[in-house]
Amino acid sequence: MAFVTKTLIACVAAAGALASMNASAHGIWFAQRANQVALIYGVGADDLDMVKRMSKVKAVSGYDEEGKEVATSLVVQGPLPLVDLANQPAMVTAILDNGLWSKTPDGKWHNKGKDEVPGAIVSEWTIKYTVHLRMPLNVVVPQVPGHALQIIPLDKKLPEKYGTPTKFRVLYQGKPARGALVKADYVTDPDAKGVKTGADGIATLKIRNQGLNVVVATYDAPPPDPARVNKVEHLATLSFVLPHEPE
Repeated sequence: MAFVTKTLIACVAAAGALASMNASAHGIWFAQRANQVALIYGVGADDLDMVKRMSKVKAVSGYDEEGKEVATSLVVQGPLPLVDLANQPAMVTAILDNGLWSKTPDGKWHNKGKDEVPGAIVSEWTIKYTVHLRMPLNVVVPQVPGHALQIIPLDKKLPEKYGTPTKFRVLYQGKPARGALVKADYVTDPDAKGVKTGADGIATLKIRNQGLNVVVATYDAPPPDPARVNKVEHLATLSFVLPHEPE
């Protein structure tokens, strides 16, 4: 299983971090598609081509109801990468390293460091993480190896109704992330103002949907190589579904 490089982890952890949220930033999350679970790349209603980004997926993991890892993988079928559910994972996770992107004054983004893009006004290294709860766990959501940024509900049982105030803790390198920006739903309300975490890494949000919820957190960290990139943007999502009433 491949994860973010140890060099990047060490440099970022040593340097400390600041937080921000780019309204146009894309992330990953898992969602149901035709009774299957697919890995989605996008923001808001954008559902972009995930298959062509498969080479950037660095890890996919599954966990049972007790938080123990079970074998799983992604299988490309048509335009979607689908989760292998043979072992019935209660939780599935993934990491996508989107690499270096630099923006020029004309508004275009280039998949290179600023040292290779003349006139670049900003350069980012963007890394995406996602955790999806397919079914209730018997334990608090475990920390996932390799996820530098992760959103964890404080209670192991999620609310049953939308609108319920719920506490989430954001962890960066396994510790509470102060100043992370958290939004209640990355799909249905991506431009919301959001809430910043305190020193305890906790943000309280109202559950937005009686259906799919995709909570998102972003945390910006200093770069390992300032000559090539201005910041490392970590973006994490936590997705889960609240059931509707019986038909």
